[in-house]
Amino acid sequence: MASQTTTVLKVGMSCQGCVGAVKRVLGKLEGVESYDIDFDAQKVTVKSNLPPETVLQTVSKTGKKTAYWEAEASAEPEAKPAETVAAA
Repeated sequence: MASQTTTVLKVGMSCQGCVGAVKRVLGKLEGVESYDIDFDAQKVTVKSNLPPETVLQTVSKTGKKTAYWEAEASAEPEAKPAETVAAA
């Protein structure tokens, strides 16, 4: 049996209808144990025994802009050099 993973996605949801669409696809997806949708943060956290790629592709089928939350956060390497200067 596959181990449980937590997949965190950034999903472009503009209304409660979008939230409903995401709930529908996750509710039908075999292997999903639980999920949490934070509409304000545009964040969807899914606990499942599925590969993150499967969860991402399934949520993408709603037509919403979907990406991994971590990828979104690490897309700003410009914030790092300030730390290096402070340490020097």
